[in-house]
Amino acid sequence: MDLEFSEEQHMLRDLVRGVCGTYASLDTVRAMEDDPIGYPKEFWAQLAALDLTGLMIPEEYGGSGMTALEGAVVYEELGRALAPSPHFVSAVVAAGLFLRLGSDRQKQHWLPAIATGEAIVTTASLEPNGGFGPRGVQTTATVDGDHFVLDGTKWHVPFAAAAHQLVVLARTGPSPTDVDLFVVDPAAPGVTLTQHFSLASDCQYQVHLAGVRVPAADRLGESGSGWAAWEAVRLEGLVFLAAQAIGGAGYALEITVQYAKDRQQFDKPLGAFQAISHYLADAATEVNGGRILVYEAAWALANHAPIDALAPMAKLFAGQTFRNGTAMAQQVFGGVGFTLDYDIQLYFRRAKTLQVAWLDDVALREMVAATVLDQPA
Repeated sequence: MDLEFSEEQHMLRDLVRGVCGTYASLDTVRAMEDDPIGYPKEFWAQLAALDLTGLMIPEEYGGSGMTALEGAVVYEELGRALAPSPHFVSAVVAAGLFLRLGSDRQKQHWLPAIATGEAIVTTASLEPNGGFGPRGVQTTATVDGDHFVLDGTKWHVPFAAAAHQLVVLARTGPSPTDVDLFVVDPAAPGVTLTQHFSLASDCQYQVHLAGVRVPAADRLGESGSGWAAWEAVRLEGLVFLAAQAIGGAGYALEITVQYAKDRQQFDKPLGAFQAISHYLADAATEVNGGRILVYEAAWALANHAPIDALAPMAKLFAGQTFRNGTAMAQQVFGGVGFTLDYDIQLYFRRAKTLQVAWLDDVALREMVAATVLDQPA
């Protein structure tokens, strides 16, 4: 694995950092907290204008066709800035599902629109009483002529009010993996959106489906193919979530180190106290180690190598590093770190939400354990 970034990758990092600084500053992040749309439209327009919304979508569908390494670079910067945008759910997850399962018509219609940022597509998977596995999907899709009728409730649906379409996981049979994916208009009769208010104050919704009619042509893939595709795309997405977490952890460490240098106590800076300096040393070690793990996973994904272990390892380690690092940072800042005027509380709250999002630590450990135990002794 080559650990050196190319000149183009360095330029991409600088570009994304500049766009985030201009259009998604931490003041903007504060302003977007609990906003029903959840992202600044100027920022989204800039991402689209720079072809970043189509970063990893193939060129034949209007994307840039870049690799997971470039994606990880982008996501490390988005995490560093806490940039609020539907990029992950639309340009990574939804686009990945269309690429895997979409018909030619669906690909030609939706992928170019996602690549240009004109369309935002979000996904609805988790349910109130379900976990991350296929048995957690209890929303039903019942055949009715040339339509399916969807009934159920989804939680933690990102950017649902801004989405042009939802990709909904719904059960079509009794077997655990009898789960299909359906493209649903959020404005369709029977769809009700209710905003959730989370620890991170990010943009999440409950989506209630009551007798929602969906044409059979709007199912993605053949019957029974949905769960395998969902697992595959979610696995790839873990790499970018890990990059986002390590970016946030890195910046949180930067501002904590600077505070430890500036804050005087007993006539010397906080960082001069051994206990605090050791906390910072441990955090720096974890951030640097986590960054290498993240880019190893991104390299593997970009080179079509197995990521069954690397992707969950990266998300697990990076998520813990972000969460533990910001918890330590709060101790260094003391009581003021919890006040709204200080940026560290933003990172502390986002770290925990990101740690449990999409797949939590228990599920990630199970995935890593499966790869370890399946190896020959």
